[in-house]
Amino acid sequence: MKILVILPRFPYPLEKGDKLRAYYQIKELSKHNEVYLFCVSHTRVLPEHIEQLKPYCQDIKVVHSPRLVNYKNVVRNYLRTKSLQIGYWDSMKARRSYKKFEKQVKPDVLYSQMVRTMPLVSRSPVPKVMDFQDALSMNTERRMELSRGLWRYILHFEFKMLRSTEYNAFKIFDALTIISENDSEAIPHRKNGDIIVVPNGVDFDYFQPMEREKKYDIVFCGNMHYEPNVNASRYLVGKVMPLVWREIPEATLLLAGAFPKNKVSRLASERVTVTGFVDDIRESYASARIFAAPMQTGSGLQNKLLEAMAMRLPCVTTSIANDSLHAEEGREVLVGNTPQEFAAHIVSLLRNEQQRNALAENGNDFVTSRYSWETAGEKLEEVLRNVVLAGPSKVAYERNNRE
Repeated sequence: MKILVILPRFPYPLEKGDKLRAYYQIKELSKHNEVYLFCVSHTRVLPEHIEQLKPYCQDIKVVHSPRLVNYKNVVRNYLRTKSLQIGYWDSMKARRSYKKFEKQVKPDVLYSQMVRTMPLVSRSPVPKVMDFQDALSMNTERRMELSRGLWRYILHFEFKMLRSTEYNAFKIFDALTIISENDSEAIPHRKNGDIIVVPNGVDFDYFQPMEREKKYDIVFCGNMHYEPNVNASRYLVGKVMPLVWREIPEATLLLAGAFPKNKVSRLASERVTVTGFVDDIRESYASARIFAAPMQTGSGLQNKLLEAMAMRLPCVTTSIANDSLHAEEGREVLVGNTPQEFAAHIVSLLRNEQQRNALAENGNDFVTSRYSWETAGEKLEEVLRNVVLAGPSKVAYERNNRE
């Protein structure tokens, strides 16, 4: 098949979940297909980053979209009662460039990531599949519930617009995919059961157990500019760790990840280390005894948990994260939904090496048996092939009927 992949961001470096998913899906699809890549970027894409995708893509088109233009589009979409983030990723320049690139490639099928790409592909007659990735409306609603003032109003507006956009996706695309069953159920449509779950995976050749000095007791990794990770970091330091320190005063915490907001940087102290970007995130995982992911908001499947389990770390998280992961509580992961529960799990693990080792081993067995990029790639390829075999897209079919 000739597959044209459309992304709202260039999928490298791999510091964000959507980039990670896109990169490995492209890599897997390229094994048996011709893959072409079109993406929008608000920042300059470095030549060395493009080189990382060249082995998997027949051609790559990156459209630079200035932020000022996109901020204007955000305002425009607000006035038109449309999703703000779709406005942020949309522009006439991107639409014209995409139309020209599609005509040049002549793909058998389109594979677009997230509702942010819908304006680019919605009118194309080519058979098309969209990856919701996760339920953005659910993510936004959770953030809204923890917000106040003007920001809460903005998130409430965006929540309503995203629900409408997610609903309309069923009219445009021939098939829809998503990262987990939990996210599928959150999509506001009576046919959400038709959405095909294509999970993420782990690069097991890269994320392997490593023997390192345990400089820290607890680690939390992630993009520290992403609001759910910012919120989780503040929750961990402000509400959980004081309870841990009451029992184990010498306990140390590492917050590792790119682009930390000031709200995260200010959490640094004698017992809390904030690294910012690290060259090899595996070193951060391996330097701690326990991995903690106290997610209070967000959606989708947490790659950080998959990676930590692959590196054989005992993991403590919340139901928000484990509802998508589906690990067995108490055996493969510990779940705490209050500061008291979360802190008790951490204290118990720090005091009991046998419990740490058993949880780490069971978690590793779980993730290696269920989450491989190869298996996920095969499932995605099957979805795309079925859409091609089914014939013209919904858009073309409806257009022909009108004519």
